Amino acid sequence: MVRSTIGLIEHFSCIIKFIKADTGRATSVKQSHGALGDLASSLLAFLLLLDGGMFAPSSPPTGLLERVFRYIDLHQDEFVQTLKEWVAIESDSVQPVPHFRRELLRMVALAADQLWRLGASVDSVDTSSQQLPDGQTLPVPPIILAELGNDPKKPTVCFYGHLDVQPARREDGWLTDPYTLTEVDGKLYGRGTTDNKGPVLAWINAVSTFRALDEDLPVNIKFVIEGMEEAGSLALEELVQKEKAGFFSSVDYVVISDNLWLSRTKPALTYGTRGNSYFSVEVKCRDQDFHSGTFGGILNEPMADLVALLGSLVDSSGRILIPGIYDHVAPLTEEEKRTYEAIDLDLEEYQNSSRVKKFLFDTKEELLMHLWRYPSLSIHGVEGAFDKPGAKTVIPGRVIGKFSIRLVPHMNTSVVEKQVKQHLDHIFSKRNSSNQMTVSMTLGLQPWVADVGDKQYLAAKRAIKTVFGTEPDVIRDGSTIPIARTFQDTIQKSVLLLPLGAADDGEHAQNEKINRSGLPGQPARAPGSPGRSPPDKLRALDGFYIKSFRLKCRPLFLLSLEWE
Repeated sequence: MVRSTIGLIEHFSCIIKFIKADTGRATSVKQSHGALGDLASSLLAFLLLLDGGMFAPSSPPTGLLERVFRYIDLHQDEFVQTLKEWVAIESDSVQPVPHFRRELLRMVALAADQLWRLGASVDSVDTSSQQLPDGQTLPVPPIILAELGNDPKKPTVCFYGHLDVQPARREDGWLTDPYTLTEVDGKLYGRGTTDNKGPVLAWINAVSTFRALDEDLPVNIKFVIEGMEEAGSLALEELVQKEKAGFFSSVDYVVISDNLWLSRTKPALTYGTRGNSYFSVEVKCRDQDFHSGTFGGILNEPMADLVALLGSLVDSSGRILIPGIYDHVAPLTEEEKRTYEAIDLDLEEYQNSSRVKKFLFDTKEELLMHLWRYPSLSIHGVEGAFDKPGAKTVIPGRVIGKFSIRLVPHMNTSVVEKQVKQHLDHIFSKRNSSNQMTVSMTLGLQPWVADVGDKQYLAAKRAIKTVFGTEPDVIRDGSTIPIARTFQDTIQKSVLLLPLGAADDGEHAQNEKINRSGLPGQPARAPGSPGRSPPDKLRALDGFYIKSFRLKCRPLFLLSLEWE
């Protein structure tokens, strides 16, 4: 920590010189210390903004840094304990069962309480309940709307984050308990570390530190924090529309950090995401299963029908076989094609970090286009089939296949739904099965794309080059972040996606992690011993939160280059 702090102070003087200069210039700051590798400079830049460097005639004193890091050092245990408590809450919004819903409610209440203790004006907005296909009704956790500062002379930044996570079980292949924050070889494992509890908590603790040091915030900050993002952000879009003339009326900028870099080492800005249409196809003979010795060979088996249906959706090259699905995909322009050529991507490194033997495409450009600007179809699983160890000779009487299509501009969810149903109806009719088939779209989220010429993106590019000494990759993301499209369409303000995690962080997958050091290859630091490497054996995390704290603070600085 001492070595890192010294490096930050050295770099701080460089950034002050940059801020005093014309902010319209893209100035590269030489990386004078390895501390930049762990992205600690992101916090440094954030400190500069929070002290008023962009709005006051004088730059912030270097002594502020010493005070901030001293405070962080003295309160590490508190930060770490809070992070552990958050990760320990099983806030799974995907599985609609009472236990996880209670955990979600507890998670939202905990976050709201922390914001309130920070001095924020907090409103927990109740939303409607969730009606499940089986008739069960579950509560939807409230959405947090919080505000710190309402000075009309200051710009207002709105940060969005979510507290829910994807399902996680140790037996699914996790190396560690997914709900216990744990370090292995410098990698910090736990559900929600990179998606999205770590970033949310980092914002809260960043502001908390400055409150504790009696430093005034030069911007108004608003928080929008939900608990149903992984389940499609139920009720959030309606709330944003309702509060357009209220809570969101004063917002100038929106910042979201809920995705990843393209590589493990180079920062990026994201200007587009794919949409998502999620489907269930049920094939039913009866509710009760069959004995394969008694009934095998004399009936249309639901599983055989389902396998045929799922097998008709996509070919071995990844091309979707549903008629008309590519009709509304935006045509590829020469200008867009050049952007893929300019992306700095080591295909071999990307493949190795992904731990796959071979991708479907052999060139960087083809791979990126099929990740970002072409739709994809993925088959996720089968409900109702035997999936336990052993040899159970059963014929399922009812099975449900689940798949999704990632949408791109200018595709539309309602059109895709119609195309999918028509295709599956056609395939099923050809089988002459006596079973019943039901197709339903359970989730429909539109794609999102921003203008990379937006002044906020230009400011972010300059800031990243200043802090990291390199131009960021300007990328799209193959995943879906629904709130980005909602903010852009409803409040019509600049929306900036600032990914913080590395490409191999494994969001949504087993062994989700965030690196203890900012960049791979740098030695991890054991808490309290800057020069000592951590032991190989598993141990509970003792000092990670400071890294996460620093990581998440970058966005406000990036915006600051234009706020002046």
